[in-house]
Amino acid sequence: MDILTELIGSLREDAPVGEVRRGLHWTAVVSKRCGLASMLGSAGGCNHEMTGGMERSFTEMTALELARDCSLSNDTALLSLGLAAVNSLIDVDMKKCGDSEGLQLAGEMGKGKNIAVIGHFPYLADVARVARNLWVIEKRPHPGDFSEEQGKDLIPQSDIVVISSTTIINRTLPGILGLCREGAVKMLLGPSTPLTESLFDLGMDILSGSVVTDKDSVLRSVSEGISFMQLKKRGGVRFVTMVKDYDDILRRLKG
Repeated sequence: MDILTELIGSLREDAPVGEVRRGLHWTAVVSKRCGLASMLGSAGGCNHEMTGGMERSFTEMTALELARDCSLSNDTALLSLGLAAVNSLIDVDMKKCGDSEGLQLAGEMGKGKNIAVIGHFPYLADVARVARNLWVIEKRPHPGDFSEEQGKDLIPQSDIVVISSTTIINRTLPGILGLCREGAVKMLLGPSTPLTESLFDLGMDILSGSVVTDKDSVLRSVSEGISFMQLKKRGGVRFVTMVKDYDDILRRLKG
């Protein structure tokens, strides 16, 4: 199963691409709204490989066409572009979103529990103080992190698995979900996270992502190559969380 392909298949509307920005850390696509995705790979240059052989300008395509074409590539920079195009088409139901940040929620739910975090995020020390064990699993481990190979043993022991949404881009999400034990709470975290209930059908319990509230400000920030923390400080983005079934999650964590 390829998650990006599944997301594209769940979209019911399309819109022309109005603008594309590809910065050092972020990719933005504007269609129905401004969609963001982390930039994996290099955005430098616009050669045949970086455009996937596409003959048309991106802004001559619809967002759905762009997402589909990018999803056929193995280049992570193009897959980042495809995910941004998907996010630009999702009508986020703000009535189902709360302002709790994902890691804050994981800490509240995970007191005394084993928590695995796939990817590096700020403020993990706060979660570590309340968890029984906090295991940070990374492709390129920092001191104190665990490798992907070690993660194969740790993820099945975890009560809560917090997963970077960049795993959609590098296509590792299905394998991670396959390692989660039955009943584990699974959270997708990061500004790239598609805030669509179709991800609940694919096994996620919590979606913690972002909604662009000031398009011009965010596009400027993307072009300037800002980091995640800078993006958060500058504003123009609201960070929100969707929960499939809060009561069910608490029941599973108590069980």
